[in-house]
Amino acid sequence: MSSGAQLTVTDMRRAMRHPVDFKVIAEHRQLGDIHLHIVNISAQGFMAKADNDLGRGERLSIRLPEIGRIEAHLIWSRGDRAGYQFERIVRLEEFTSLVDTLQPNPRLRARR
Repeated sequence: MSSGAQLTVTDMRRAMRHPVDFKVIAEHRQLGDIHLHIVNISAQGFMAKADNDLGRGERLSIRLPEIGRIEAHLIWSRGDRAGYQFERIVRLEEFTSLVDTLQPNPRLRARR
C-alpha cells in the first residue's frame, strides 16, 4: 500500500504560472499552523517559500481569495522552496479572479 498522496488532478508542471507575493497561514493536521509565502501560482498548484520539514505527499489546507479553502499536497521541495498541487481542479473563472486579486499589476499578469 502506497503512503503518498492519491491526487486526482493531472500533474501539469508546465502550466502557466503567475508571479504573486502572498503570505498565507496553512493548516497541517499534526503540525498546526504553518506560514507560507506563495511566490507563484497556477490553476493546478503553487510554489511557496517556507522553512518546514514536510515530506512529499503531506497535505495542507489553505484559504485563498476568490477560491476559499482548498487542500494541497507537497509534490517537491528544495531548500526553502516547495511545490504544492491542489487536490481539486480550480475553475477558470475562480482562478482568473484569484490572479487579479493576488497580482493587481496588469503588466505582471499573463496574457489571456
